[in-house]
Amino acid sequence: MSVATLSHADIRDVTDPREVRRLIRSGAHDGHTGGLAAGHVQANIVILPKDSADDFLRYCQRNPKPCPLLSVSEPGDPALPELGDDIDMRTDLSGYHVFRNGRIAETVRDIRDIWRNDFVTFALGCSFSFEEALVSAGVPLPHFTSGGRPHRYDTSIETVPAGPFRGKLVVTMRHFTPADAIRAIQITSRFPMVHGAPVHVGLPYLIGVNDIAADDKNGNGPIPDDHVPLFWACGVTPQLAMEEAKLPLAITHVPGHMLVTDRLNASLAVM
Repeated sequence: MSVATLSHADIRDVTDPREVRRLIRSGAHDGHTGGLAAGHVQANIVILPKDSADDFLRYCQRNPKPCPLLSVSEPGDPALPELGDDIDMRTDLSGYHVFRNGRIAETVRDIRDIWRNDFVTFALGCSFSFEEALVSAGVPLPHFTSGGRPHRYDTSIETVPAGPFRGKLVVTMRHFTPADAIRAIQITSRFPMVHGAPVHVGLPYLIGVNDIAADDKNGNGPIPDDHVPLFWACGVTPQLAMEEAKLPLAITHVPGHMLVTDRLNASLAVM
């Protein structure tokens, strides 16, 4: 029996992360997850075979800004009990990219048919957590309050390699008045487990972004002349590392289609 698909707007007010996961697991929601289950941590996901897991763990340790580790599973276990009692990584993302030999071979709704008993899941911090903190503090983020996505760019900055994992840093950008830019830096500095403070401020060309509008992977267009662009490390970075590693099989989330967890954003703040 087919399941009616619910839009982002249909479930925008669902506050229980378990209910959001249930809707995703059942196939009722296959869209992006920004703004869903307000107050709860969402995670970027990388799933790969055990024989590559140690190298990827080192990659995360060497690149904590784009790859802040929240949880690592036991081999073959689809659960992540640190992030939710009922999480099943085979079904609980609204979109999976399946990489074969370094290229996206398919995008699927669940991965039960390709799950292996040697798979290790890495859950990485996501900027949705600090975006909520910014909005709560009164810093305007129109894309977040409307359920959209920030500007996203591939940069010229190299990450620190580990084994076969390497590649350019991916960043997200949000733009602010100068006063709000200062506040944004202060607030996000308190959230190192979800990318922390920006990695770059202003002058986009210095990190290989030559055209704010044309280079944006999310197609958000130009920014106001009186705004300052701030660039944060992005959890899409590991997807470029997957391309470079050319593993026979690896899986990531589709950008914007995150794991919605039971953990509270407030629990990640440091003083």
